[in-house]
Amino acid sequence: MSHPEPHDDRTAGENVVAFPTRPTLGAVPDAEPDRVEHIDPADVEVLDDDADTGPARRVDAQVEQWADQSQWLARVAEGSRTAQPIVPLWMRDRTEAEQVLRWVTSYYAHVAAYQASRSPIYMLRLMGRSPRGAARVLGAWGRWAMDTEANELRRAAAGSSRTSEYMMLSRQHSSRIKARMGTSILLAVATLITAAVAVPAAPAGVVWGGVWAGLSLLGLLGRRPDQPIIDRAVLPTKVEKLTSENVLAALGSLGISEINRALTGKTGEEIGFTAPIIRDGPGWRAEISLPRGVVATDVMERRDKLASGLRRPLGCVWPEPLNEDHPGKLVLWVGDEAMNKAKQAAWPLLTKGSSNLFKPVPFGADQRGRLIDMLLMFEGVLIGAKPRMGKTFALRVLLLAAALDAIAELRIYELKGTGDCGAVEKVAHEYASGPDDGTIEQCLGSMRQLVNVELIKRSQTINRIAKENPQRCPENKVTEELANDKSLGLHPIVFAVDECQELFTHPQHKDEAKALTEKIVKRGPALGIIPIFATQRPDAQSLPTGVSSSIGVRFCLRVMGQSENDMVLGTSAYKNGIRATTFTAKDKGIGYLAGVTDDPMIVRSSYLDAPAAEKISERAYAIRKAASTLSGHAIGQAPEVTDTSTILDHLMAVWPGDADAVWSIRLIDALAAYRPDLYGKWQEIEDEKSRAGQLASALKPFKVTTKQLHRDGANKRGVAREAVEKAANS
Repeated sequence: MSHPEPHDDRTAGENVVAFPTRPTLGAVPDAEPDRVEHIDPADVEVLDDDADTGPARRVDAQVEQWADQSQWLARVAEGSRTAQPIVPLWMRDRTEAEQVLRWVTSYYAHVAAYQASRSPIYMLRLMGRSPRGAARVLGAWGRWAMDTEANELRRAAAGSSRTSEYMMLSRQHSSRIKARMGTSILLAVATLITAAVAVPAAPAGVVWGGVWAGLSLLGLLGRRPDQPIIDRAVLPTKVEKLTSENVLAALGSLGISEINRALTGKTGEEIGFTAPIIRDGPGWRAEISLPRGVVATDVMERRDKLASGLRRPLGCVWPEPLNEDHPGKLVLWVGDEAMNKAKQAAWPLLTKGSSNLFKPVPFGADQRGRLIDMLLMFEGVLIGAKPRMGKTFALRVLLLAAALDAIAELRIYELKGTGDCGAVEKVAHEYASGPDDGTIEQCLGSMRQLVNVELIKRSQTINRIAKENPQRCPENKVTEELANDKSLGLHPIVFAVDECQELFTHPQHKDEAKALTEKIVKRGPALGIIPIFATQRPDAQSLPTGVSSSIGVRFCLRVMGQSENDMVLGTSAYKNGIRATTFTAKDKGIGYLAGVTDDPMIVRSSYLDAPAAEKISERAYAIRKAASTLSGHAIGQAPEVTDTSTILDHLMAVWPGDADAVWSIRLIDALAAYRPDLYGKWQEIEDEKSRAGQLASALKPFKVTTKQLHRDGANKRGVAREAVEKAANS
């Protein structure tokens, strides 16, 4: 765009400066950057090039001031996003604050008790060193009284034949000795007279107290630097403070090329610390911004190398992602001692209190010792580990928490037979222990009742309430108000199976168990049924994928391989650095807890031994008795034998392997062997067609039809597995 040039009547050696209008902070630049405002010559002021002051310099200063203001505002805005908290992190959490207060109190109480118990020894040490102190006092007095500090000056003057200076120093020396000796004699006489008068008149305790104080003072003066009088109550820790240099050196030992390039300055990008390294509980916390292309999981999967680089035990070093920022943000927490050796806080419900399954219940603590709660309502829980790593102890914590909720109904099946869950037997509605077929069949009976009675009844009740009174059931699921209404029968049901692999690998019942469990874990939580499964063999055979993939909360203690890790924690957990394989044999009770927060976290389940569990169970029994909610096994009633299974369940239980279709007469033989009370009469029919017709008639209500099957050179009526499975799952 062209514009006519303004009239110019400047003389030689003169410049014209136009004053711009003051820009507005945050103003949008002109859409036409080439546009030039017309300037009236009358408004132009002519300046000399050599002038020191004037409008041009004022304009430059003004522009610089505005630029400084913009930079200052940018710094303030950036600082507001990264401002450090006014209240320390440990003071924000009540549990952590109480933990710190207990630690400080116990520390100083220990110091006071330790020093008080050794006070007689310290007194003897003072008495023993008082002669050395007395000698030091007398020596100091003698040197002062005899003016020994001037000896070197007199010798120097005499040696240099400085007669006048020597005579002056000698006269001064003599006068000092006379004055100081006179003062010493007067003080000595006054002290002796005072002692002669005061000692006979003073009580014996005061006299001996004065003697002890005097000897103690002499003992302090006689102390030696290499032999302190007072011992240390607490030895200094050998744990070094975590510094940025330590962290950078450890990161450099991981073998990650992008980190090494950043450390050597080849990328022009440094590894940043986005916050100061601070004390966080019993350890140090550092927030690190990794180089571009490096994610937190790259460091997490090399935790052993990171611990080696920090020269700390593996159980002290816990890198975690900070996904709320970006994947390259790492939080490194380094404890003072290994997690498996740190003293564990007592379970909050150990001696008092009750629980409410509609609210989180205490489960354990993280690396920092902070309490970790778990919400059981509307969730299923899966616990997996190799043997003897604390799986059953973790399960027992959840069962005891559920037992302390008076309205919760407990159905506990312990399929190992060692009675590890026996503490909750006295409050359980159903309880059985053992690896035998009888226990497994009883467990299956309970599952059938849950699927074929409870799930149907509860869904119908909730549907009816949601239509009649939507405000009472806004989300079409069980609420705390509905659960407390006994007339509705929507109280929480905790269905727990320990060593569930015995159920899913049973040669006769595995298929039915799998089908029932999938229905419970998928539909049960929204209807107030809380399934909890624990296994020491988390593989595809012992833990069906349809079951593990539908459970929301997972706790994985030490496992030996990637497949077991992902079976419990979910697909790709191992790839993402969530590896329970890194736990050692000493890390009992420590595992990854997923599903409670956005990111999996390291948790140590609370330790409740058998005597403690019994006391908690007794309290739970008293709570339930007062609320009149004891039922079933807890009051000596045998479980109701309600056979809610159908012929579809029975067919799936006896189906031969993976056969896609089977003749009807063969299925009838298998059914008669499995349930002779129901199908034994069918086998007595001699005519094969009539016998097969019995099965066809029984399947007709379920809309399953038989068809001709060509097998072994013959055509006979049979049933397809797909049709049975479809009807069973509908």
